Amino acid sequence: MTRRPSQQPGPDPEDFDDLYDDADLDPWGDDPEEHPDGMQQDLADRLSLKRVAGMSTQVDDISEVEYRDLQLERVVLISVWTKGTERDAENAMTELKLLSETAGAQVLEGLIQRRKSPDPATYIGRGKVDELREVVVATGADTVICDGELQPAQLRNLEDRVKVKVIDRTALILDIFAQHAKSVEGKTQVELAQLQYLRQRLRGWGGNLSRQAGGQAAGGAGIGGRGPGETKIETDRRRINTRVAILRRRMRELDATRENKRADRRRNRIPSIAIVGYTNAGKSSLLNRLTDAGVLVENALFATLDPTTRRHTTPDGRVYTLTDTVGFVRHLPHDLVEAFKSTLEESNEADLLLHVVDGSDPDPVGQVQAVRTVLNDIDASQVPEQLVINKIDAAEPEALQMLRTQFPEAVFVSARTGEGIAELRAIAESRLPSPEVSIEAMIPYERGDLVDKIHKHGQLITLEHTGEGTRVVARVHPELGGELKAFEVHPG
Repeated sequence: MTRRPSQQPGPDPEDFDDLYDDADLDPWGDDPEEHPDGMQQDLADRLSLKRVAGMSTQVDDISEVEYRDLQLERVVLISVWTKGTERDAENAMTELKLLSETAGAQVLEGLIQRRKSPDPATYIGRGKVDELREVVVATGADTVICDGELQPAQLRNLEDRVKVKVIDRTALILDIFAQHAKSVEGKTQVELAQLQYLRQRLRGWGGNLSRQAGGQAAGGAGIGGRGPGETKIETDRRRINTRVAILRRRMRELDATRENKRADRRRNRIPSIAIVGYTNAGKSSLLNRLTDAGVLVENALFATLDPTTRRHTTPDGRVYTLTDTVGFVRHLPHDLVEAFKSTLEESNEADLLLHVVDGSDPDPVGQVQAVRTVLNDIDASQVPEQLVINKIDAAEPEALQMLRTQFPEAVFVSARTGEGIAELRAIAESRLPSPEVSIEAMIPYERGDLVDKIHKHGQLITLEHTGEGTRVVARVHPELGGELKAFEVHPG
């Protein structure tokens, strides 16, 4: 999101000290045992800017020099309520407000219009556009954000009538993803989604993009021009297509690397658990609680874009992986689903999904439905699921009772306090796939590597050290069973 100059005084840097009080987290703490989320180096890097005294160039008399403080973008939210209850519409508007604030905006006003369907020309209807223009003028807003995906014609008509920038929910989410992407893969995926979105919405101000190329380009000699008659909008669209092709080629290379890692886990028969759920439901906090991963935890939407995988071990010695995935949201943009397909496939390849739900959210049932919709879109609905109701320390008792009634199979936990974590870990590990082959073998001591493989990739039942070697009774996968075949013994 952009920033615009203002004569209003900026925030006092000392106000940011309250961030640590609100989060109850000191990112510079030395003892990881004091923090349930581990050492937050990633968060520390984000918050580590220090004020240097005497560096400000702001002057008291603003007429002397044209310096200004920076101010958050001022926005007005608009939504069309087509179905559901009034509370549903208000919850959707609240979520749009959180998305806007995450992107770096100051929300001034939120407006909801009741209609059977969005207006095909202006989204909210011709008469309501004038009212929206009045609100924009009265509040001094510089942007309007619509809670829906606008067609190019709707976007153009609204901007022409309201006279300020208009963006839709998809562009807002793309902006948040662009701010939070850190890895090469994440940045590539976000840029690809942005270009696919922009390609359908190219337009010119005052017809500039419709003009034909002039000068030498008109004779076919211009750099980047194919010849006479090509308009600037065609040139921009062609350049976008070229960039999209480059990004798709880069994604194929990154996909190959990710697939090699998956193939290695499949070859070693390492079970996997994927943590999925609505954005800001506490997935990263849960991963930290279960594995001491120390990944970024922040009270913000889409704080996690890059999947994090950690190995863990069951009490009987079996190794499995836990993966923290990108959060979902209602009406997740199709371009994002396509661009992040390789990342979302972590859920599709898992043996078990830990579906995390924010128990303190006003509409947790809506979260469950939204996440299951996305899982169905990426063909992950067939993967076994364990529902996890998180943040029970912040939820109302009545809401929790309702959730216990509606989802009796769910596990109720608090990643912040640790309540219910031991029960969740036991249930999740019990639902991991068990090896299929039962075997009893006398393994020579010089083949200790086979005993180690049984510990890591099998299910050890009994182990006895004898004069001849190590006698084991275990359940293993067929491949490991083949290696143990030469040392197999039969009871009696």
